Amino acid sequence: MPRKMRVEFVGAIFHVMSRGDQREDIFFEDVDRHDFIKTLAETCQKTDWQVHAFCLLRNHYHLVVETPNANLVAGMQWLQSTYTIRLNNRHALTGHVLSGRYKAQLVEGSGNGYLRTACDYVHLNPVRAKLLAPEDRLLAYPWSSFGFYLAARQHRPAWLRVDRLLGEHGIQQDTPVSRQEFERRMERRRLEEMDPEALETLRNDWCLGRDAFRKQCLERMEDKVTDNHPGSARLETAAAKAERLIANELARIHWTGDDLLHRPKSDPLKLALAARLRRETTLSIKQIAERLSLGKPKGAKSNLHKWMNHKPEEASQPKLDL
Repeated sequence: MPRKMRVEFVGAIFHVMSRGDQREDIFFEDVDRHDFIKTLAETCQKTDWQVHAFCLLRNHYHLVVETPNANLVAGMQWLQSTYTIRLNNRHALTGHVLSGRYKAQLVEGSGNGYLRTACDYVHLNPVRAKLLAPEDRLLAYPWSSFGFYLAARQHRPAWLRVDRLLGEHGIQQDTPVSRQEFERRMERRRLEEMDPEALETLRNDWCLGRDAFRKQCLERMEDKVTDNHPGSARLETAAAKAERLIANELARIHWTGDDLLHRPKSDPLKLALAARLRRETTLSIKQIAERLSLGKPKGAKSNLHKWMNHKPEEASQPKLDL
C-alpha cells in the first residue's frame, strides 16, 4: 500500500515524533543531545520553522513545530539526515540511525487548546518515562524546551516560540511572575491522570483538532493541495527561497546572472553566497554548485570549505551579510 501524502500548508503545526531504527538509541551521551539541538536550530534557520516544544528521550524525540512556509518534509529530511551523518561520524558508526518513517500529527492551532495538549504531552514525557523522581521538579529534566519557557527572553533561542502555548494556558505576559505561574500549572498537570482517550489520540491519530479542522485536512489530502493556502502568501520552497536570496544579494552587490556564470569558481563573493545558501536553505551542495556556477560538487565543497576556514584576504572586497 502506498504511503499517504504528507499534508503541508502555510502555518501548519505538527506534533512530530521519530524513533531510532529498530527502537535503538539515537542519543548516546549529552554531546549527542547538544548536537541534535544545534542541528534543529540550523534547520529552523533554513526553513523558518517555529518550534513550540521539544523533548529528547533515549531512543526517540518529540517536536511541536509550526511551518510558516509549508516545508515540513524538506526540513525533516535535512534535520534527520544531517543528525545521522554527524552521529555516525562522531561514534564511528554506519547505517541508519532513525527509523524510516517519522510521525507527523497535524495539530489545530486556533487557540482551542489543542496546541496546549500537544505541547504539554511533549513536556511531560520525562514523567511518563519515569526519568524524574516524584520530588524532582519538571525543570530537572534538561533535554526539553520546558526550561526555556521558564527562562528570560534573552536566554531563549530565537527559533523557540513561547507566546502561543502560554496564551493557551491563559498566560498573556512573558514576565518572571507569569513564568512561575506556567511552572505551577505544569507541575499540577503532571499530577493529573491524562484522559485515556486523549492519550490514545495523541499517540495514534493523524490529527489533533476539531471535526471541522479534520475535514479541512482531509480535503487537502484528497485535493493534493501544493499551490496556495487560501488567503495566505504563496508557498516558499527551498528553491524559491534560494532564488529570493540570490536576487537580493546580486542587486546589493550590483551583479547580474552573467557575473555568476563567468566569474571564477573560487570568487569570494560567489562562495559567500554559497555559504549563505547552505546555512539558510535545504539545498544540497550539488544544487548550489549548479545554480552559482561553482563547478563540480566536490570542487565546490572544497572551495567553500577553504573559504569558510580562511575567509577572503582582500579587505576591500564587499561582503555579503552572513
